[in-house]
Amino acid sequence: MAEAEHVDVLIVGAGLSGIGAAHHIQQAFPGRTYTVLESRDAIGGTWDLFRYPGIRSDSDMYTLGYRFRPWLGEKAIADGPSILEYVRDTARESGIDRRIRFHHKVTRIEWSSARSQWTVTVQRTDTGETLQLTANFVMASTGYYRYDQGYTPEFPGLESFAGTVVHPQHWPESLDYAGKRVVIIGSGATAVTLAPNMADEAEHVTVLQRSPSYILSLPGRDSLAARLRGRLPVKLAYRVVRTKNVLGATALYQLCQRYPKFMRGRIRSLQQRWLPPGYDIDTHFKPRYNPWDQRLCLAPDGDIFRAVRNGTVSFETDTIDTFTESGVALSSGKELPADIVITATGLNLQVFGGITVAVDGHDVDLTETMAYRGMMLSGVPNFVFIVGYTNASWTLKADLVCEYTCRLLAHMDSHGYTWAAAQRDPSVGEEPFLDFSANYVLRSVDSFPKQGSRAPWRLRMNYLRDLPMLRHSRVETAMAFGRSEVVPLRTGTSARAAGRRTG
Repeated sequence: MAEAEHVDVLIVGAGLSGIGAAHHIQQAFPGRTYTVLESRDAIGGTWDLFRYPGIRSDSDMYTLGYRFRPWLGEKAIADGPSILEYVRDTARESGIDRRIRFHHKVTRIEWSSARSQWTVTVQRTDTGETLQLTANFVMASTGYYRYDQGYTPEFPGLESFAGTVVHPQHWPESLDYAGKRVVIIGSGATAVTLAPNMADEAEHVTVLQRSPSYILSLPGRDSLAARLRGRLPVKLAYRVVRTKNVLGATALYQLCQRYPKFMRGRIRSLQQRWLPPGYDIDTHFKPRYNPWDQRLCLAPDGDIFRAVRNGTVSFETDTIDTFTESGVALSSGKELPADIVITATGLNLQVFGGITVAVDGHDVDLTETMAYRGMMLSGVPNFVFIVGYTNASWTLKADLVCEYTCRLLAHMDSHGYTWAAAQRDPSVGEEPFLDFSANYVLRSVDSFPKQGSRAPWRLRMNYLRDLPMLRHSRVETAMAFGRSEVVPLRTGTSARAAGRRTG
């Protein structure tokens, strides 16, 4: 049997965070070998997968963009194709695209303590072939939802509906909604994005929600970025706008958490200005929860409020009794006629893309592990995962995780260590991995690792607090390091060293 190919660092996923991870690794360690494995056939992850009308970021691009590569687009809230181009340009300009292997789905990774090495099992999604690689270090940049399956609840009578039903995660290119009556089921960011964008061509769009979400209007373009363009060097201008937006988003989140009653009133007063006089805000725009207990929905330049004002979009807040041949019958007795129903009903979460993790021949029960600094698992050596913020731009956390990983690898190099693992403190209490009340989280959070009740095991959702911890704190805290007895070299030979542990 041929010897498995070996790389120093294996990155799983070629989306926004995977390309960022590759950049950090090759910038910090130009002599290290790395490979990116991507189960699909293209770079971009989320931004290549989702193709529905109006797909865009729900964070500003000055914070969703990489710290190391300025966003130069005109829009602060950018459309999906522009973001995809940004990610692909980053990969191409750095030569990362030449290190990506498409149609390579990682199904299992198994750690050998004797060799300080991962054996990675891969299935080719194009040919069905199974193959193996080995790696010293694995970075999982897989996100936390299933790419092959969105969430759709069981709807009574759905089989009787004569129209078309579409989930946004699997948008058909051939879907023609011009002049059609469209019902969008859902109240999250996808529904808020779809409604005004489909309304330009549809006869009418109705957003059917069981309960409302908070929706805020945000300028599509950043006025400070426009003023600084051409007046400051590009990187400096980007840094200034990025800092301003980080501070603004953090302040908004903290205000919502500390003064929820005040912020509920403030948001309501803003919506009164955006909506038609006398609009029933309390029925359609007053959530049951406090601001930022779930993610806020953004409306660039108030597009959804403008669509409500001009009558092309309407909201119905009710529950579904049954689908009929011609539409959706509600519990109130009202029926919504529909030619097309869009089930913007959420995502299915999945830990590490469904990869099985094993250590020394034993599968790891991820629910029994604890997340260290929101990026490593207790007792699992040389493994880092990237999960971004739920209350801010994903990439803010991704960049910090990559910077910390590079510091960890440099520390291991300087001491001759071949492995590093977080050592769980039994006195630290367990808490859910994601402290977030969104339904898609509540459905799946029990299958995730735990977080701890205190640092460094607590998963903070605060960039300003994470910044000093991940960029400057000691990497030795709550960690064990050592050398294996057998260290395979890239030439296929091996060297021996005595085991050593510190912590």
